[in-house]
Amino acid sequence: MLAGWLQRQWFAQRRLSPALWLLLPLFLPLAWLFSILAGINRRNAKPVGLPVPVIVVGNITVGGAGKTPLTIWLARHLRERGWHPGIVSRGYGGNASVPQPVRADSLPSQVGDEPILLARRSAAPVWVGRNRAAAGQALLAAHPAVNVILCDDGLQHYRLARDVELAVFDGRGAGNGWRLPLGPLREPLSRLAAVNAVICNGLPDSRIPPSTPQFAMCLQAADFYRLDAVGQRCAATDLKGRKLYALAGIGDPGRFFRTLEGLGLSFAAHPFPDHHAYAAADLAFAKDGVLLMTEKDAVKCAGLTAGETWVLPVEAELSPALIDLILEKLHGRQAA
Repeated sequence: MLAGWLQRQWFAQRRLSPALWLLLPLFLPLAWLFSILAGINRRNAKPVGLPVPVIVVGNITVGGAGKTPLTIWLARHLRERGWHPGIVSRGYGGNASVPQPVRADSLPSQVGDEPILLARRSAAPVWVGRNRAAAGQALLAAHPAVNVILCDDGLQHYRLARDVELAVFDGRGAGNGWRLPLGPLREPLSRLAAVNAVICNGLPDSRIPPSTPQFAMCLQAADFYRLDAVGQRCAATDLKGRKLYALAGIGDPGRFFRTLEGLGLSFAAHPFPDHHAYAAADLAFAKDGVLLMTEKDAVKCAGLTAGETWVLPVEAELSPALIDLILEKLHGRQAA
């Protein structure tokens, strides 16, 4: 629960909270150490290039910000422009030690939750591996038609050479603006001056360097589908007046709950940590009602729910100008 408490402190305001001020003597040396180690890691990295362009999607804050929906959007729009994308990911939460492919029916315990969602929604081949360059090489060997790689959550993985960097923020922005563990930043805000674009999934943060192009992203909710019968759909209006529970184990569970409220639904909210490994006991609270969840949570909750469960898919909406910017940065580079 410490992680949840820290996140609340980090994002409560744009300065150190009183509680973090009390922890300053303990946390400040850790923040310095983290910064030094991160700098050493970046300087000592020997980037490995791939024979095709690489577009990295990441963030400088901890936790989710909307990278996966953005990656799905990029894959679709690149394909519409005549490209053949493939996707590599760390596979956070999985135990894969060597590069391996991800299928729609892969196990989250092996490859992580987000890669399975990418495999189901992107229509692109997906591979995971701690070494993203090795995962990219394996993907290209298995899928020689792929001529552009999307790296989901790879901004700090400097062992992979990249052609384009995209940094994503949600509505919480950079929080208090401090480095870990005093704040949510993996890297300083000045890092954003080097990325090709910042994508804001919510209100933009005024501390983003004005010289960096910014694009607004909106996550648009579609109809719900039933967890145990994907072909069965319902609208939010069909759920009104029923006893509802909502579950979210994402970077900002409140974002999902606000979406449900925006659809006019009343529910009991049950937030969980990001990438939580669910057990049936975690979901027992909803046995007397209807459970609502995100697609990311649904990947791990199949077969665990005791009652009626509906999943809310979302689609990213952005200006096509982002694809124009990316292709301009690639300068027409194609696969070797």
